Amino acid sequence: MNPNEDVVVSAAQTTTSYTELAQARLQELTLMRSAIPHFRMPTMVNETNRLSSAASVPPEFVELTAVAVANQKPLVRTDGASAAEVRDLMSYGDAFSPVADELEALAQLIRYSVAAARNKAGREALTTYALAQRLAKQPETAYLAAYVADMKRALGRTRKKAPEVVTKKAAEKAVAAVATEQPMQEPTQYKS
Repeated sequence: MNPNEDVVVSAAQTTTSYTELAQARLQELTLMRSAIPHFRMPTMVNETNRLSSAASVPPEFVELTAVAVANQKPLVRTDGASAAEVRDLMSYGDAFSPVADELEALAQLIRYSVAAARNKAGREALTTYALAQRLAKQPETAYLAAYVADMKRALGRTRKKAPEVVTKKAAEKAVAAVATEQPMQEPTQYKS
């Protein structure tokens, strides 16, 4: 077996195991949803914004209304929540808010870890590309030019010139084109 093939097999196995690990974590997160009481999915775009105004009232206000509902019969609504239910919902919000904060922090850390891994892989690839470019210029390793061409095509990055530079070069070309079309006239000498 070729040593390079062994590396490819190992890389494929690692990729598969990362894929399997990620899939297992996704399944755990899906199961976690069912374990969270009052878990709901938004049904509309920007639904969280719609909920924010009433969700941001002070807890003291909510408690005062719960006390009023518990003690004043005219405030009891048939379709409304009881004082105990309102207190339970506030307790739920207080308890699960740190869970959301921790999950958001975890998401940011996972995104950072993904960016760091891709950064390292990209740096390695760019270093190899630079090395291959230099070696392709040497007679004994000129065969690397085909790899360099493939890498360049895959990289697909070319620096775009600033609009000012493009405009300036176009103007210079236009001036040069006009200058080549008209023969230079020798200055006329005036006799006095």
